[in-house]
Amino acid sequence: MTHTLVAFHAHPDDEALLTSGTMARAAAEGHRVVVVVATDGDLGLASDEFTGGSTGDGRLGERRLAELHESARALGVSRVEWLGYADSGMVGEVGADPEGRVRFVRADVEEAAERLARILREEDADVLLSYDRNGGYGHRDHIRVHQVGARAAALAGTPRVLQATVPRDTMTRAIDLAAKVYRFPPDFDRDGFNRAFSAREEITHRINVRRYAAAKRASMRAHASQASAEAGADRTLAAFLRIPRPLYDLVFGREWFVDPARPKGSRIATDIFEDLP
Repeated sequence: MTHTLVAFHAHPDDEALLTSGTMARAAAEGHRVVVVVATDGDLGLASDEFTGGSTGDGRLGERRLAELHESARALGVSRVEWLGYADSGMVGEVGADPEGRVRFVRADVEEAAERLARILREEDADVLLSYDRNGGYGHRDHIRVHQVGARAAALAGTPRVLQATVPRDTMTRAIDLAAKVYRFPPDFDRDGFNRAFSAREEITHRINVRRYAAAKRASMRAHASQASAEAGADRTLAAFLRIPRPLYDLVFGREWFVDPARPKGSRIATDIFEDLP
């Protein structure tokens, strides 16, 4: 039996980092896969090549949506949708709303949820991928995705919501190992990761995506603007793409989710569609 998976993300490139292996696996197994982003990522960091220089040309969001479509092709995604919101930015005061659009963090949760629920109903979605309650590393748009996704699934009657995450101890251990060979910038908040993502005991689904690592890497590579940086700067996505195979396959060969409806103490599931009617 085939199912429909809808992956809901805050910005183009988020799908590549957290759920692209699961999406590629679902598509390869014959399921329908849809990706929805809340914003066009128009406040993402990028080099002048993509922003149009110091004055900017206002087209970064347009470029990032095009990159999302390229990523979707690499993963076998059937449909790509943007809810129409603007990027809220990661830190600092939220900027003024662009003409005709609202920064996602200011969006009315009920209205945004109805936009997503409309897609869930159209697709008769079986599974919605969202974010954990921490929004991963705490980006305000990611926290909003968690809130909007949960409400949209309730409105649409979507049977299963899986919150994309990473086991917190795995993340902090990897950072500590990397710090032995890599100097993080001065403003890097190592302690912040002690509160990010999810505790290992909260994980309900551990998905093996090693066979789809090539598709995941292609998805990351599609987001060229987010792997770009000015001279002397470094970007996380660019660093990931420098990891050689097969080490890359090992590092990114699993993806994790939390199902808040799954009874505590249940065994770890290895298939996102497991036990669905």
